[in-house]
Amino acid sequence: MSKDEDFFENESLDDLKYLLGDIGIEIFLAIDRGAKNFKTIQIFTGCSISCIKGRIPVLLELNLIYKNNNDYFLTEKGIDFKKEMKYETK
Repeated sequence: MSKDEDFFENESLDDLKYLLGDIGIEIFLAIDRGAKNFKTIQIFTGCSISCIKGRIPVLLELNLIYKNNNDYFLTEKGIDFKKEMKYETK
């Protein structure tokens, strides 16, 4: 396993939130709420398509989402990240 792969397996909640930024988190949460492609993500978030296209690769690289037939879904890691974010806000 490379150093980069090791980092992506062991990042903290704060690391992920920093890497994603507010817009990345909005996009992530839109996917959780049922937005599956660029157009529905745009409807859910109000973000431009170019902004969405810039954040989706980050979400994919961090293994928070996966792509299946041009639709996006949360991974197990993404579900765990969402739970950690909910726990942090309580």
